[in-house]
Amino acid sequence: MTIVLVDVEHVTHICPADPEPHPFDTRRTLVHITPGGPCRAPVTIRCGNVTTQIACHRHEPAKRQCGACRVIVRERTITTRPHTGIAA
Repeated sequence: MTIVLVDVEHVTHICPADPEPHPFDTRRTLVHITPGGPCRAPVTIRCGNVTTQIACHRHEPAKRQCGACRVIVRERTITTRPHTGIAA
């Protein structure tokens, strides 16, 4: 499985509609990717007289993908910056 490591940063603000600080901007920074390797369960696709094989992640839903094609996103750090005041 491919593991993607990210840092998440939330910027909060307050506004007349919701006086509690709440996130209005979320940014994710890619830190590292650990590749899962080649597909172990390729899918055969037929179009007319042409037959070809593609990786299962291009055709199957996540629950039916092989272990090498699955992607897991892990959050290394989650940072919340304090509110920047009332939104204009």
